[in-house]
Amino acid sequence: MRNIDIQSIKQRFGIIGNSPLLNHAIQVAVQVAPTDMTVLITGESGSGKESFSKIIHQLSPRKHGQFIAINCGAIPEGTIDSELFGHEKGSFTGAQEARKGYFEVTDGGTIFLDEIGEMPLGTQARLLRVLENGEFIKVGSSKVQKTDVRVVTATNVNLMHAVEKGRFREDLYYRLSTVPISVPPLRERGEDIYLLFRKFASDFADKYKVKPINLTADAVQELLNFRFPGNIRQLKNIVEQISVLEYDREVNADKLRSYLPSVPSSLPALLKKENPSDQHISERDLLYKVLFDMRRDMSELKKLVFDMLPHQPNDEALFKDHGHLFENIEHFNGRSYQPQESKQAEHFYLPVNHGQAHHDYEEHKVEDIPHETEEESLSLENKEKELILKALKKHSNKRKYAAQDLGISERTLYRKLKQYDIEN
Repeated sequence: MRNIDIQSIKQRFGIIGNSPLLNHAIQVAVQVAPTDMTVLITGESGSGKESFSKIIHQLSPRKHGQFIAINCGAIPEGTIDSELFGHEKGSFTGAQEARKGYFEVTDGGTIFLDEIGEMPLGTQARLLRVLENGEFIKVGSSKVQKTDVRVVTATNVNLMHAVEKGRFREDLYYRLSTVPISVPPLRERGEDIYLLFRKFASDFADKYKVKPINLTADAVQELLNFRFPGNIRQLKNIVEQISVLEYDREVNADKLRSYLPSVPSSLPALLKKENPSDQHISERDLLYKVLFDMRRDMSELKKLVFDMLPHQPNDEALFKDHGHLFENIEHFNGRSYQPQESKQAEHFYLPVNHGQAHHDYEEHKVEDIPHETEEESLSLENKEKELILKALKKHSNKRKYAAQDLGISERTLYRKLKQYDIEN
Protein backbone atom coordinates (compact mmCIF):
# COMPACT_ATOMS: atom_id res chain seq x y z
CA MET A 1 0.00 0.00 0.00
CA ARG A 2 1.59 3.24 -1.15
CA ASN A 3 1.60 6.21 1.21
CA ILE A 4 -0.36 8.33 -1.29
CA ASP A 5 -3.18 5.75 -1.19
CA ILE A 6 -3.41 5.99 2.61
CA GLN A 7 -3.52 9.80 2.37
CA SER A 8 -6.37 9.62 -0.13
CA ILE A 9 -8.29 7.30 2.22
CA LYS A 10 -7.82 9.78 5.05
CA GLN A 11 -9.13 12.66 2.93
CA ARG A 12 -12.13 10.63 1.76
CA PHE A 13 -13.21 9.57 5.25
CA GLY A 14 -12.13 12.70 7.15
CA ILE A 15 -9.38 11.04 9.17
CA ILE A 16 -6.78 13.46 10.60
CA GLY A 17 -3.29 12.37 11.63
CA ASN A 18 -0.02 10.81 10.54
CA SER A 19 0.69 8.45 13.47
CA PRO A 20 2.36 5.18 12.36
CA LEU A 21 -0.12 3.23 14.51
CA LEU A 22 -3.02 4.98 12.82
CA ASN A 23 -1.57 4.41 9.34
CA HIS A 24 -1.11 0.71 10.07
CA ALA A 25 -4.73 0.33 11.20
CA ILE A 26 -5.95 2.07 8.02
CA GLN A 27 -3.75 -0.15 5.87
CA VAL A 28 -5.18 -3.33 7.43
CA ALA A 29 -8.73 -2.03 6.92
CA VAL A 30 -8.05 -1.25 3.25
CA GLN A 31 -6.48 -4.68 2.64
CA VAL A 32 -9.32 -6.64 4.24
CA ALA A 33 -12.12 -4.53 2.70
CA PRO A 34 -12.42 -6.42 -0.65
CA THR A 35 -12.92 -9.73 1.18
CA ASP A 36 -15.91 -11.02 3.15
CA MET A 37 -13.85 -11.77 6.23
CA THR A 38 -15.25 -10.88 9.65
CA VAL A 39 -13.38 -8.01 11.32
CA LEU A 40 -13.02 -7.17 15.01
CA ILE A 41 -12.04 -3.54 15.69
CA THR A 42 -10.63 -2.89 19.16
CA GLY A 43 -9.90 0.44 20.80
CA GLU A 44 -10.89 2.75 23.62
CA SER A 45 -14.19 4.59 23.64
CA GLY A 46 -14.06 7.73 21.50
CA SER A 47 -11.02 6.64 19.46
CA GLY A 48 -12.90 6.54 16.13
CA LYS A 49 -13.65 2.84 15.61
CA GLU A 50 -16.78 3.50 13.51
CA SER A 51 -14.71 5.29 10.85
CA PHE A 52 -12.85 2.03 10.16
CA SER A 53 -16.10 0.13 9.69
CA LYS A 54 -17.13 2.69 7.04
CA ILE A 55 -13.77 2.30 5.28
CA ILE A 56 -14.27 -1.48 5.13
CA HIS A 57 -17.82 -1.12 3.74
CA GLN A 58 -17.13 1.62 1.20
CA LEU A 59 -14.07 -0.15 -0.26
CA SER A 60 -15.82 -3.53 -0.51
CA PRO A 61 -18.01 -5.01 -3.28
CA ARG A 62 -20.96 -4.36 -0.91
CA LYS A 63 -20.55 -0.57 -1.08
CA HIS A 64 -23.86 -0.23 -2.96
CA GLY A 65 -25.66 -2.25 -0.27
CA GLN A 66 -26.96 -0.88 3.01
CA PHE A 67 -24.70 -0.07 5.95
CA ILE A 68 -26.17 -0.08 9.47
CA ALA A 69 -24.30 0.74 12.68
CA ILE A 70 -25.79 -0.71 15.88
CA ASN A 71 -24.75 -0.07 19.48
CA CYS A 72 -25.38 -3.39 21.25
CA GLY A 73 -24.98 -1.78 24.67
CA ALA A 74 -27.85 0.67 24.04
CA ILE A 75 -30.47 -1.96 23.18
CA PRO A 76 -32.32 -3.56 26.15
CA GLU A 77 -31.69 -7.27 26.59
CA GLY A 78 -35.36 -8.10 26.12
CA THR A 79 -35.62 -6.50 22.68
CA ILE A 80 -32.19 -7.00 21.06
CA ASP A 81 -33.19 -10.30 19.38
CA SER A 82 -36.19 -8.60 17.80
CA GLU A 83 -34.06 -5.65 16.66
CA LEU A 84 -31.44 -7.84 15.00
CA PHE A 85 -33.50 -10.74 13.65
CA GLY A 86 -37.08 -9.41 13.53
CA HIS A 87 -40.27 -10.87 14.99
CA GLU A 88 -43.65 -12.23 13.96
CA LYS A 89 -46.97 -10.65 14.82
CA GLY A 90 -48.13 -11.63 18.29
CA SER A 91 -44.80 -13.21 19.23
CA PHE A 92 -44.71 -11.14 22.43
CA THR A 93 -46.73 -8.45 24.19
CA GLY A 94 -46.77 -5.34 22.04
CA ALA A 95 -45.91 -7.13 18.76
CA GLN A 96 -48.87 -5.72 16.84
CA GLU A 97 -47.38 -6.58 13.47
CA ALA A 98 -44.48 -8.49 11.95
CA ARG A 99 -41.15 -6.65 11.77
CA LYS A 100 -37.98 -7.17 9.77
CA GLY A 101 -34.73 -7.23 11.68
CA TYR A 102 -31.45 -5.60 10.71
CA PHE A 103 -30.01 -8.82 9.32
CA GLU A 104 -32.93 -9.08 6.91
CA VAL A 105 -32.95 -5.40 5.96
CA THR A 106 -29.20 -5.27 5.24
CA ASP A 107 -29.10 -8.41 3.06
CA GLY A 108 -26.20 -7.80 0.67
CA GLY A 109 -24.77 -5.03 2.84
CA THR A 110 -22.76 -4.57 6.04
CA ILE A 111 -23.73 -4.52 9.71
CA PHE A 112 -21.45 -2.81 12.23
CA LEU A 113 -22.03 -4.14 15.74
CA ASP A 114 -20.45 -1.73 18.21
CA GLU A 115 -19.91 -2.71 21.87
CA ILE A 116 -20.23 -6.39 20.92
CA GLY A 117 -19.07 -7.30 24.43
CA GLU A 118 -22.43 -6.07 25.79
CA MET A 119 -24.42 -8.56 23.70
CA PRO A 120 -26.40 -11.12 25.81
CA LEU A 121 -25.29 -14.76 25.62
CA GLY A 122 -28.53 -15.90 23.98
CA THR A 123 -28.15 -13.35 21.20
CA GLN A 124 -24.51 -14.36 20.80
CA ALA A 125 -25.65 -17.89 19.91
CA ARG A 126 -28.00 -16.51 17.24
CA LEU A 127 -25.24 -14.32 15.84
CA LEU A 128 -22.86 -17.28 15.64
CA ARG A 129 -25.40 -19.15 13.50
CA VAL A 130 -25.60 -16.21 11.10
CA LEU A 131 -21.82 -16.06 10.81
CA GLU A 132 -21.46 -19.84 10.30
CA ASN A 133 -24.41 -20.58 8.00
CA GLY A 134 -25.95 -17.25 7.02
CA GLU A 135 -29.20 -18.38 8.71
CA PHE A 136 -31.48 -16.80 11.30
CA ILE A 137 -34.96 -17.28 12.74
CA LYS A 138 -37.31 -14.45 13.65
CA VAL A 139 -38.60 -14.21 17.20
CA GLY A 140 -41.83 -16.20 17.39
CA SER A 141 -41.19 -18.06 14.13
CA SER A 142 -39.89 -21.52 13.24
CA LYS A 143 -38.98 -20.65 9.65
CA VAL A 144 -35.27 -20.50 8.84
CA GLN A 145 -34.32 -17.50 6.69
CA LYS A 146 -31.14 -16.82 4.74
CA THR A 147 -29.14 -13.60 4.68
CA ASP A 148 -25.90 -12.47 3.05
CA VAL A 149 -24.52 -9.86 5.42
CA ARG A 150 -20.97 -8.92 6.25
CA VAL A 151 -20.42 -8.40 9.97
CA VAL A 152 -17.92 -5.90 11.34
CA THR A 153 -17.70 -5.67 15.14
CA ALA A 154 -16.03 -3.36 17.64
CA THR A 155 -15.36 -3.36 21.38
CA ASN A 156 -13.58 -1.27 23.99
CA VAL A 157 -13.23 -4.17 26.44
CA ASN A 158 -10.95 -7.21 26.53
CA LEU A 159 -13.12 -9.99 25.09
CA MET A 160 -10.73 -12.73 26.22
CA HIS A 161 -11.27 -11.65 29.83
CA ALA A 162 -15.03 -11.73 29.16
CA VAL A 163 -14.63 -15.26 27.79
CA GLU A 164 -12.78 -16.34 30.95
CA LYS A 165 -15.57 -14.88 33.09
CA GLY A 166 -18.24 -16.69 31.08
CA ARG A 167 -19.81 -13.49 29.74
CA PHE A 168 -18.81 -14.05 26.11
CA ARG A 169 -18.83 -17.19 23.98
CA GLU A 170 -15.37 -18.46 23.14
CA ASP A 171 -16.42 -19.87 19.75
CA LEU A 172 -17.97 -16.53 18.80
CA TYR A 173 -14.84 -14.66 19.86
CA TYR A 174 -12.61 -16.69 17.53
CA ARG A 175 -15.19 -16.39 14.73
CA LEU A 176 -15.32 -12.60 15.07
CA SER A 177 -11.59 -11.98 15.38
CA THR A 178 -10.64 -13.41 12.00
CA VAL A 179 -8.96 -10.09 11.21
CA PRO A 180 -8.27 -7.83 14.23
CA ILE A 181 -7.75 -4.08 13.80
CA SER A 182 -6.38 -2.11 16.75
CA VAL A 183 -7.25 1.60 16.77
CA PRO A 184 -4.67 3.52 18.86
CA PRO A 185 -5.84 5.83 21.68
CA LEU A 186 -5.33 9.55 21.11
CA ARG A 187 -2.55 9.81 23.72
CA GLU A 188 -0.41 7.41 21.62
CA ARG A 189 -0.73 9.45 18.42
CA GLY A 190 1.70 12.25 19.31
CA GLU A 191 1.39 15.35 17.10
CA ASP A 192 -1.97 14.13 15.78
CA ILE A 193 -3.54 15.71 18.88
CA TYR A 194 -2.58 19.22 17.77
CA LEU A 195 -3.64 18.52 14.16
CA LEU A 196 -7.06 17.45 15.40
CA PHE A 197 -7.28 20.51 17.65
CA ARG A 198 -6.69 22.82 14.69
CA LYS A 199 -9.24 20.94 12.56
CA PHE A 200 -11.92 21.18 15.26
CA ALA A 201 -11.08 24.84 15.95
CA SER A 202 -11.59 25.64 12.27
CA ASP A 203 -14.87 23.71 12.14
CA PHE A 204 -16.31 25.44 15.20
CA ALA A 205 -15.14 28.84 13.97
CA ASP A 206 -17.26 28.31 10.85
CA LYS A 207 -20.18 26.98 12.86
CA TYR A 208 -20.31 29.84 15.38
CA LYS A 209 -19.09 32.60 13.03
CA VAL A 210 -16.00 33.44 15.10
CA LYS A 211 -12.25 33.47 14.58
CA PRO A 212 -10.54 30.10 15.14
CA ILE A 213 -8.74 29.46 18.40
CA ASN A 214 -4.93 29.60 18.33
CA LEU A 215 -2.66 28.03 20.95
CA THR A 216 0.58 29.49 22.21
CA ALA A 217 3.69 27.27 22.22
CA ASP A 218 3.32 26.41 25.92
CA ALA A 219 -0.37 25.62 25.39
CA VAL A 220 0.50 23.22 22.55
CA GLN A 221 2.88 21.39 24.88
CA GLU A 222 0.22 21.28 27.59
CA LEU A 223 -2.21 19.81 25.07
CA LEU A 224 0.25 17.10 23.96
CA ASN A 225 0.99 16.12 27.56
CA PHE A 226 -2.67 15.54 28.46
CA ARG A 227 -3.76 11.87 28.34
CA PHE A 228 -7.31 12.38 26.97
CA PRO A 229 -9.09 9.38 28.54
CA GLY A 230 -12.11 10.26 26.37
CA ASN A 231 -9.92 10.36 23.24
CA ILE A 232 -11.12 12.25 20.13
CA ARG A 233 -14.62 12.79 21.52
CA GLN A 234 -13.21 14.51 24.61
CA LEU A 235 -10.81 16.66 22.58
CA LYS A 236 -13.64 17.81 20.31
CA ASN A 237 -15.81 18.81 23.27
CA ILE A 238 -12.95 20.81 24.83
CA VAL A 239 -12.27 22.68 21.59
CA GLU A 240 -15.96 23.54 21.26
CA GLN A 241 -16.07 24.90 24.81
CA ILE A 242 -13.05 27.11 24.22
CA SER A 243 -14.37 28.31 20.85
CA VAL A 244 -17.64 29.44 22.42
CA LEU A 245 -16.52 30.77 25.82
CA GLU A 246 -13.20 32.52 25.15
CA TYR A 247 -13.17 36.14 23.94
CA ASP A 248 -9.42 36.14 23.45
CA ARG A 249 -8.76 33.87 20.47
CA GLU A 250 -5.19 33.14 21.55
CA VAL A 251 -5.09 30.66 24.42
CA ASN A 252 -2.04 30.13 26.62
CA ALA A 253 -1.18 27.12 28.80
CA ASP A 254 -2.84 28.50 31.96
CA LYS A 255 -6.10 29.19 30.15
CA LEU A 256 -6.06 25.81 28.40
CA ARG A 257 -5.39 24.07 31.71
CA SER A 258 -8.64 25.45 33.08
CA TYR A 259 -10.53 23.45 30.43
CA LEU A 260 -8.62 20.21 31.01
CA PRO A 261 -9.98 18.05 33.84
CA SER A 262 -7.39 17.53 36.59
CA VAL A 263 -8.62 13.99 37.27
CA PRO A 264 -9.34 11.77 34.24
CA SER A 265 -12.07 9.83 36.05
CA SER A 266 -14.32 10.53 39.03
CA LEU A 267 -14.87 6.84 39.78
CA PRO A 268 -13.26 5.46 42.96
CA ALA A 269 -10.12 3.41 42.42
CA LEU A 270 -10.54 -0.31 43.01
CA LEU A 271 -7.75 -2.31 44.60
CA LYS A 272 -6.73 -5.52 42.89
CA LYS A 273 -7.34 -8.67 44.85
CA GLU A 274 -4.58 -11.17 45.49
CA ASN A 275 -6.30 -13.82 43.42
CA PRO A 276 -6.04 -12.79 39.73
CA SER A 277 -9.30 -14.57 38.93
CA ASP A 278 -11.10 -12.29 41.40
CA GLN A 279 -9.84 -8.98 40.00
CA HIS A 280 -13.08 -8.22 38.20
CA ILE A 281 -15.45 -6.23 40.38
CA SER A 282 -19.05 -5.99 39.23
CA GLU A 283 -21.19 -2.89 39.30
CA ARG A 284 -23.12 -4.37 42.24
CA ASP A 285 -19.89 -4.87 44.22
CA LEU A 286 -18.98 -1.24 43.60
CA LEU A 287 -22.42 -0.07 44.72
CA TYR A 288 -22.22 -2.11 47.91
CA LYS A 289 -18.77 -0.73 48.67
CA VAL A 290 -20.05 2.84 48.35
CA LEU A 291 -23.01 2.11 50.64
CA PHE A 292 -20.83 0.56 53.33
CA ASP A 293 -18.36 3.45 53.10
CA MET A 294 -21.21 5.95 53.55
CA ARG A 295 -22.47 4.10 56.61
CA ARG A 296 -19.00 3.95 58.16
CA ASP A 297 -18.40 7.65 57.47
CA MET A 298 -21.69 8.55 59.15
CA SER A 299 -20.76 6.56 62.26
CA GLU A 300 -17.37 8.24 62.44
CA LEU A 301 -19.03 11.65 62.07
CA LYS A 302 -21.35 10.92 65.00
CA LYS A 303 -18.39 9.91 67.16
CA LEU A 304 -16.48 13.04 66.20
CA VAL A 305 -19.39 15.36 67.06
CA PHE A 306 -19.97 13.59 70.38
CA ASP A 307 -16.33 13.88 71.31
CA MET A 308 -16.24 17.60 70.48
CA LEU A 309 -19.30 18.48 72.59
CA PRO A 310 -18.29 20.22 75.88
CA HIS A 311 -19.88 18.93 79.07
CA GLN A 312 -21.77 21.94 80.32
CA PRO A 313 -25.15 22.43 82.06
CA ASN A 314 -26.88 23.43 78.84
CA ASP A 315 -26.02 20.02 77.30
CA GLU A 316 -29.14 18.55 78.88
CA ALA A 317 -31.49 20.17 76.37
CA LEU A 318 -29.23 19.19 73.48
CA PHE A 319 -29.16 15.51 74.43
CA LYS A 320 -32.86 15.46 75.19
CA ASP A 321 -33.69 16.71 71.71
CA HIS A 322 -31.02 14.87 69.73
CA GLY A 323 -29.94 11.96 71.88
CA HIS A 324 -30.96 9.38 69.26
CA LEU A 325 -28.12 10.65 67.04
CA PHE A 326 -25.55 9.33 69.51
CA GLU A 327 -26.82 5.81 70.04
CA ASN A 328 -24.18 3.06 70.16
CA ILE A 329 -21.47 5.59 71.21
CA GLU A 330 -19.72 4.80 74.49
CA HIS A 331 -16.67 5.97 76.44
CA PHE A 332 -15.10 8.70 74.36
CA ASN A 333 -12.48 10.98 75.86
CA GLY A 334 -13.45 10.22 79.44
CA ARG A 335 -17.21 10.58 78.86
CA SER A 336 -19.92 7.97 78.57
CA TYR A 337 -23.32 7.83 77.00
CA GLN A 338 -25.84 5.14 77.85
CA PRO A 339 -28.44 4.62 75.09
CA GLN A 340 -32.08 3.74 75.70
CA GLU A 341 -32.43 0.24 77.06
CA SER A 342 -35.46 -0.70 74.96
CA LYS A 343 -37.90 0.67 72.45
CA GLN A 344 -40.41 1.31 75.25
CA ALA A 345 -37.95 2.98 77.65
CA GLU A 346 -38.91 6.42 78.88
CA HIS A 347 -35.56 7.17 80.51
CA PHE A 348 -32.70 9.00 78.90
CA TYR A 349 -29.18 9.08 80.32
CA LEU A 350 -27.04 12.16 80.03
CA PRO A 351 -23.28 11.98 79.40
CA VAL A 352 -21.24 11.94 82.57
CA ASN A 353 -17.76 13.34 83.06
CA HIS A 354 -15.73 10.67 84.86
CA GLY A 355 -13.46 13.37 86.33
CA GLN A 356 -16.28 14.45 88.66
CA ALA A 357 -16.71 13.08 92.17
CA HIS A 358 -19.65 10.84 91.31
CA HIS A 359 -19.56 8.13 88.66
CA ASP A 360 -23.18 7.14 88.61
CA TYR A 361 -25.43 8.08 85.76
CA GLU A 362 -27.91 10.82 86.50
CA GLU A 363 -31.29 9.46 85.58
CA HIS A 364 -33.85 11.89 84.26
CA LYS A 365 -37.33 11.02 83.24
CA VAL A 366 -38.07 12.64 79.93
CA GLU A 367 -41.65 13.21 78.90
CA ASP A 368 -42.89 13.35 75.32
CA ILE A 369 -39.51 12.81 73.70
CA PRO A 370 -40.00 11.32 70.22
CA HIS A 371 -37.95 8.14 69.81
CA GLU A 372 -36.91 6.77 66.44
CA THR A 373 -37.55 3.08 67.06
CA GLU A 374 -37.62 1.77 63.53
CA GLU A 375 -34.34 0.08 62.74
CA GLU A 376 -32.59 1.03 59.53
CA SER A 377 -32.80 -1.64 56.86
CA LEU A 378 -29.46 -3.28 56.15
CA SER A 379 -30.64 -5.07 53.00
CA LEU A 380 -28.21 -4.36 50.15
CA GLU A 381 -30.93 -5.16 47.62
CA ASN A 382 -33.19 -2.52 49.18
CA LYS A 383 -30.38 0.05 49.06
CA GLU A 384 -29.71 -0.76 45.40
CA LYS A 385 -33.40 -0.51 44.55
CA GLU A 386 -33.66 2.79 46.44
CA LEU A 387 -30.75 4.30 44.47
CA ILE A 388 -32.27 3.15 41.17
CA LEU A 389 -35.62 4.74 42.05
CA LYS A 390 -33.90 8.00 43.03
CA ALA A 391 -31.96 8.09 39.76
CA LEU A 392 -35.10 7.45 37.71
CA LYS A 393 -36.98 10.18 39.58
CA LYS A 394 -34.11 12.61 39.15
CA HIS A 395 -34.03 12.09 35.38
CA SER A 396 -37.82 11.88 34.85
CA ASN A 397 -37.73 8.11 34.19
CA LYS A 398 -35.22 8.44 31.35
CA ARG A 399 -33.22 5.21 31.61
CA LYS A 400 -30.28 6.46 29.56
CA TYR A 401 -29.46 9.35 31.91
CA ALA A 402 -30.34 7.36 35.04
CA ALA A 403 -27.90 4.63 34.00
CA GLN A 404 -25.17 7.21 33.41
CA ASP A 405 -25.80 8.70 36.86
CA LEU A 406 -25.60 5.26 38.48
CA GLY A 407 -22.41 4.40 36.58
CA ILE A 408 -23.89 1.32 34.85
CA SER A 409 -24.89 0.48 31.29
CA GLU A 410 -28.45 1.01 30.10
CA ARG A 411 -28.83 -2.73 29.53
CA THR A 412 -27.76 -3.46 33.12
CA LEU A 413 -30.29 -0.92 34.40
CA TYR A 414 -33.00 -2.59 32.30
CA ARG A 415 -32.12 -5.93 33.93
CA LYS A 416 -32.26 -4.37 37.40
CA LEU A 417 -35.71 -2.91 36.68
CA LYS A 418 -36.97 -6.39 35.81
CA GLN A 419 -35.21 -7.94 38.83
CA TYR A 420 -36.81 -5.54 41.32
CA ASP A 421 -40.13 -5.35 39.43
CA ILE A 422 -39.85 -1.58 39.01
CA GLU A 423 -42.30 -0.11 36.54
CA ASN A 424 -40.57 2.67 34.60
